[in-house]
Amino acid sequence: MRPSPETCRRLNAIGKLGDDALGLTETALILAAAERPGCDVAPYERHLEKLTDDVAAYAGKEAEHPRRGLAMRADALRQIIARRYGYGGCDDAYEDFEYGNLIRVIDRRRGLPELLGIIYIHVARALGWRIDGLDFPPRLLVRLEFGGERLILDPFDGGIERQPHHLRDLYKAVSGAHVEMTPGHFAAINNRALLIRSRKNAKVLNLRSENLEGALDEIRTMLMFAPDVATLWRESGILNARLDRVNEAIAALEEFLAHGGSDATHYRTSILLQELRSRLN
Repeated sequence: MRPSPETCRRLNAIGKLGDDALGLTETALILAAAERPGCDVAPYERHLEKLTDDVAAYAGKEAEHPRRGLAMRADALRQIIARRYGYGGCDDAYEDFEYGNLIRVIDRRRGLPELLGIIYIHVARALGWRIDGLDFPPRLLVRLEFGGERLILDPFDGGIERQPHHLRDLYKAVSGAHVEMTPGHFAAINNRALLIRSRKNAKVLNLRSENLEGALDEIRTMLMFAPDVATLWRESGILNARLDRVNEAIAALEEFLAHGGSDATHYRTSILLQELRSRLN
């Protein structure tokens, strides 16, 4: 994806904002529209407003009940988003670029867990409800919180509630029977990190088809709204090196070292930098 100059300007401006000031859905729509030049995002914004109104109407005053409020909020999100409007995952979600585009997800009612999660988060936060995305490795989940209690929902699977044993089975199915979950697998993910995660599948699809330029375009776009994420600079450096753009690779890897990272990664990056610099001599 090569965004227009205006889109680049908007994404670079977002990159200067703190995470709390970053508009999650707004940014996701900017990224989606960049892939569909000329598309008017206003109908999609109105659709999200309609979802929010319908969830609010379904939940009613019961959403504030001290004991039943949490269950009602979860049920309202599930009944409206997943059942009435038909949002959910599908088997080929990871094989098609359009399932990672919020506009096309709204058109199709199908998408990656991250994009579906953004819709749940948008609606809940618009209603003043406490909700977080969870950086669960197999797929993004959302966690509702009210009255000191929590529920975990799976937007990819119809918004169903996930109990600990469900999550353990899901994790082991992906990571292997010998691997155990840790508390870090249930850490809340911030807005910027969620947007990055929502773009990773496009990068993977490009790499799988040996489209290094396309993968690098994805990383460049992510760096506009997330310029302080060190791993993106390292990925940019490696891809530039594979494309024999030595100067660009050196600049990106130097940025990575300036932004931090583990000691082991720093060491490997320093070795790669030495090799690249030797090519210039």
